[in-house]
Amino acid sequence: MEKIYIVAAKRTAIGKMMGSLTSLSPAEIASVVIRKILEETKLDPSVIDEVIVGNILMAGQKQGVARQAAVNAGIPHHVPAYGVNMICGSGMKSIMNGCQSILAGQASVVLAGGVENMSSSGFVMHGIREGIKMGDFKAVDHMVCDGLTDAFGNYHMGITAENIAEKYHITREQQDEFAFNSQQKAIHAIDSGKFKEEIVPVSIARKKETIVFDTDEFPNRTTSLEKMASLRPAFKKDGTVTA
Repeated sequence: MEKIYIVAAKRTAIGKMMGSLTSLSPAEIASVVIRKILEETKLDPSVIDEVIVGNILMAGQKQGVARQAAVNAGIPHHVPAYGVNMICGSGMKSIMNGCQSILAGQASVVLAGGVENMSSSGFVMHGIREGIKMGDFKAVDHMVCDGLTDAFGNYHMGITAENIAEKYHITREQQDEFAFNSQQKAIHAIDSGKFKEEIVPVSIARKKETIVFDTDEFPNRTTSLEKMASLRPAFKKDGTVTA
């Protein structure tokens, strides 16, 4: 089997909900990373055979998030680009698809990854095109409907977490401890510069200044096990999963 190599891997810092990256579209965020990869690898954009970008919340983002990101990053128009929607596995599946393209002999160089901006996702009004004869009309949260709700059981991903916790007898205390330790590890990694080489700084224009966003906005440095224990269940009245 032919060996396939990952020659570069980059990301932006992770933004919190309604945080620093809110004003940027998914395509804009992805293009910043693609541009940096091309710069650091000194790769001629014209040798890229295809661009694959995982993305779920596409409504209102215009045609082809992957295509927008590629062209805006300087990749020639003749290079095909397409999106993948496999929910949380979209970015990983994009990389797998790139690998398969190379194994099949259809490509030699593939740029693949994933991007999402929940803060910029809008609301959808199903049936509005047919007209409203009388009464109120509901606006559906695109993020919750298309990103966080199971299409078959019609329940939130948080309920899935509750189901898993119940099935495997994972207590609230165990969840809090795991979450707290995860945040502490993330804080240590940030403070010790573990993520520095992989993060691409993003310049974001504000009304009076331009800021440079280069540090993950989460974890929460002020949290503690005691504070986490005081949180109410987020998805079930008698549940164990918080948010």
